Amino acid sequence: MPRPSLEVGTYGKIRTQKTSTGYRAITQYRDFDGVTRQVERTGPSAAKATRKLKRELADRLAPVQNSGLSADSRFREAAALWVEEFERSVEEGVRSPTSLDTYRGRLDSYVLPPLGELRLREVTTFRVEQTCQSVRRNLSVDSARTVRNIISGICGLAVRYRAMQTNPVRDMSALEGRRKASRALEADEMKDLLHELDTSDFAVRHDLPDLVRWYAGTGVRTGEALAMHWTHLDLEAGVADWAGNLIRAKGTGLMVSDGKTEVSERDLVLPDWLTSMLRDRRTRVGERFGCDPDELTGPVFPNTKGGLRDKHNTLARWREFRAGTDYPWVTFKTFRRSVATILDEAGLSAREIADQLGHSKVSTTQDIYMGRRVKSRKAAEALGKAEWFGR
Repeated sequence: MPRPSLEVGTYGKIRTQKTSTGYRAITQYRDFDGVTRQVERTGPSAAKATRKLKRELADRLAPVQNSGLSADSRFREAAALWVEEFERSVEEGVRSPTSLDTYRGRLDSYVLPPLGELRLREVTTFRVEQTCQSVRRNLSVDSARTVRNIISGICGLAVRYRAMQTNPVRDMSALEGRRKASRALEADEMKDLLHELDTSDFAVRHDLPDLVRWYAGTGVRTGEALAMHWTHLDLEAGVADWAGNLIRAKGTGLMVSDGKTEVSERDLVLPDWLTSMLRDRRTRVGERFGCDPDELTGPVFPNTKGGLRDKHNTLARWREFRAGTDYPWVTFKTFRRSVATILDEAGLSAREIADQLGHSKVSTTQDIYMGRRVKSRKAAEALGKAEWFGR
């Protein structure tokens, strides 16, 4: 009977031969393409040659799917393939262009410098841990978690292509870090801040007062606010239709995407005071650009030329304004937290609040966006009614 063939990824008996310079260890190895090949390594002794051969056999993982990846490939080669896959997901509408830009920036700045030139077989849990902990110390735990996700994605691709046996990220310790407490604006703080906006020449010149009122009346994201066009508003009914999310994609520029989550696409009922503000604004914007207010179709919060307003420039102007106020800690996300807290105090369910903010997970709304420093007497009143401390 013919000798049975080797299983894929296994090798036969190791033989050693003495040479003029030492020893050679030889065996037959059946690669993942089904072809059996002779593999050999040399060493000063039979034992050392055998150990070198066994190390080679452990790392010998054949390229698949024409990826060109093997255990000897550089980490940056796998990273390039991972980026290509991500780009295809963006083109198919599965992933966000904003996420692609964020990941590409973190990859170039914090992942490739320490890991890029390593062979895939050299990318260990220890080296990945060092990289992530360095980012945590120098930036933040959230940035470190983003870096960890990127490395995990790249190593996961290498495992699928059989260029790595396991994903080293799986054995990492948890990235611990203290999350900053979620803080919302209290009613008197909101009134004071709006007054400072209305009386600031800088804020008025950069069209910040109305934009902030939009945030405070809806709780939407920055990109969602800047994507809003007049055609998405029904001021008679007091309703805003979904407009998308304004992003800046590499090679494309400003564009409106479909949003961060499957529940981002939502319609919002506007409070009366906000609808009134929008009516006044429509008149002012029409006068500013010399057109009939009722025929406006462009962005509700445009740039100086009437087009889409860049999010990063808007954020920069906000930082300049708040630096001279008593509210240097307030970001545009603070208004989302404030809206969440107001709705929570009004008795809305966490699911209703998540729908207002466009969150797919209620836990995101509860853990991150509901204010944790808002003074409330509810607990004291409830405890005051308890008869635990009867005289």
